[in-house]
Amino acid sequence: MKSFKSNQLYQLTLTQFLETIREPEVLFWGIIFPVLISIGLGLAFTQKTESKFHVILVETQPTELDSLLCLYAQPEQIEGKEIRTWKVPDDILGNTAFRFERKDWHSAIVSLKRGEADLIVTDSTGRMQYHFDPHNSQAQLAYMKLSALVHSPEASVTTTAAAPIRPLTLKGVRYIDFLVPGLIAFGIMSSILWGVSYTIIERRSQKLLRRMIATPMKKSNFLFALMFVRILMNIVEALILFFFVWWLFDIQIQGNIGALLVLFMAGNIAFTGIAVLVSCHTSKTEVGTGWINAVQMPMMILSGIFFSYHNFPEWSIRIIKLLPLTALTDGIRSIFNEGAGWMEIITPSVALSVFGMLCLVIGMRFFKWY
Repeated sequence: MKSFKSNQLYQLTLTQFLETIREPEVLFWGIIFPVLISIGLGLAFTQKTESKFHVILVETQPTELDSLLCLYAQPEQIEGKEIRTWKVPDDILGNTAFRFERKDWHSAIVSLKRGEADLIVTDSTGRMQYHFDPHNSQAQLAYMKLSALVHSPEASVTTTAAAPIRPLTLKGVRYIDFLVPGLIAFGIMSSILWGVSYTIIERRSQKLLRRMIATPMKKSNFLFALMFVRILMNIVEALILFFFVWWLFDIQIQGNIGALLVLFMAGNIAFTGIAVLVSCHTSKTEVGTGWINAVQMPMMILSGIFFSYHNFPEWSIRIIKLLPLTALTDGIRSIFNEGAGWMEIITPSVALSVFGMLCLVIGMRFFKWY
């Protein structure tokens, strides 16, 4: 036991671990912040019982909508402005509430640009005209619901439908089920890039690396210590995040937990290699921060963390699937939500591990200790 405690790798790992946990910022951004994101977005997308839409009326003469508002909408005064609210109950798809406010055209456009309104309704010889951004899915939904309501208000209120609706309540189809695997994968990437790359660059800029290699320390032990600490922190962060979402949203791992651990380790290997490659030669923290963000930001946006990458053009999807964060996210998500096992994760695990080792070899080839 005494000889183990005096082991150089053990001492380096312990020192790096103590330095890490003594930083409040590391604990907040690495552990608390992902939990807050999952709770906030989970509550926003799973506990929502009413869809709300803000409609601006710009009319010079009454339309068919005005007579319907007199029958179904409730008037109220909010901050000196008259607002009419039309609530449409629906036990199957959730309630809908339209807020109608009258403004001039210029003010209506300003509200639309600020995201305060979804639709603008104008009149043309007494007929309604709808104005909205066609690329805004929220505005499209508001238009479809309001136009259907104007066409047949009684049918909408009683929620009759030509065909029965069967809402899905299966595990894995909620947004929170989609989000959590992505947050776990993103946490691995972010923790290693900043925990390994930035640490190396900062110590190089402070001339600490030069002093460390002047001691009997093995160079490989220093890098292994950084890697071990980040993997340990990633495990702790992932477990805490999973515990909270399991407790609040009843998320379950439907696939093989052993396969999940293997894929988790493969992701850590991949991003450790990338981290060493990014930091192999940079000696200025400003430049290093730029390189880390240049690696992290595109993958955070493209790899399907917060929304599906299938929203991007078809030609780009093949390229996006080659990104290491995409492979890791898709693999973790398949285990969580699709019941994937060993056979499904062999390819991404091997690809991530090989890619990480290749980056590590290249990074060490050009690594500068001073």
